Amino acid sequence: MKLAITGGTGFVGAHLIAAAVAAGHEVTALTRRDRDARDGIHWVRGSLEDRQALEALVADADAVIHVAGVISSPTAAGFELGNVAGTLAMLAAATAGGVHRFIHVSSLAAREPKLSLYGASKARAEELVRGSGLDWAIVRPPAVYGPGDKETLELFRMAKLGLMLMPPRGRLSVIHADDLAGLLLALTRSDAPSSLTIEADDGKPNGWTHREFAQALGRAVGTRPTIVSSPGILLRLAARADQLFRGPRAKLTVDRAAYFSHKDWVVDAKLGAPENLWRSQVPTPDGLAETAAWYREQKWL
Repeated sequence: MKLAITGGTGFVGAHLIAAAVAAGHEVTALTRRDRDARDGIHWVRGSLEDRQALEALVADADAVIHVAGVISSPTAAGFELGNVAGTLAMLAAATAGGVHRFIHVSSLAAREPKLSLYGASKARAEELVRGSGLDWAIVRPPAVYGPGDKETLELFRMAKLGLMLMPPRGRLSVIHADDLAGLLLALTRSDAPSSLTIEADDGKPNGWTHREFAQALGRAVGTRPTIVSSPGILLRLAARADQLFRGPRAKLTVDRAAYFSHKDWVVDAKLGAPENLWRSQVPTPDGLAETAAWYREQKWL
């Protein structure tokens, strides 16, 4: 198939493109800067605000996989531009280009739109997809990890140091980036179901408690860390301090602190992927160990 992919230069997108090329698909991907030529990939220079670039991106595509989005912004406008306007632009390009299959990568945060600006923007983007008239599927990943990820890197570093500051007591689901890529590709198949929202994870029933996941991270890096559950107010104070010292480079914003403080980020089993379409292939202990080894090779850990 010929696949048009946004967000291909990011963490999840890189895993998706690698999987697509390995499966024999032809990929057209959006990039803001020039990229080295790679077999099976045609790079289109531009952004989600560039209509001509989006027209070139979707030309003759069999399906669009919209991965691009904003996960951290100090303002609502940043989320609105990256997640809502960007999705609308891609839907318009797909419609104008005659592409019917549209796979949208959302987030579990969309279930709680009142909790964070990020979640609210993802929920609005989902509404646009559902009302687009296209042949659509929405995937809401939980926490995504794997080689190349800079978001969970801090957790690995804390585990290595032996002291893990975790959110308030609660539960979460996780998924390896390769598993997520496999699901997105499966949804492009001609026999894949349409008009559905999927919440997919590693297959662990009822997810992980924050303590269980911290312990698994410790095993992946060879430590038995002390685990401290931080009250939500401390997370918010830490977020303000991070923004004060690192400004726009802050990893923990107040908005993200609100998101992390929620006690239930476990996928809804009723929204799982059909078993004849996709199943998780990466056990999380193995995936965490692989990710830790990759971080060491890169001298990140």
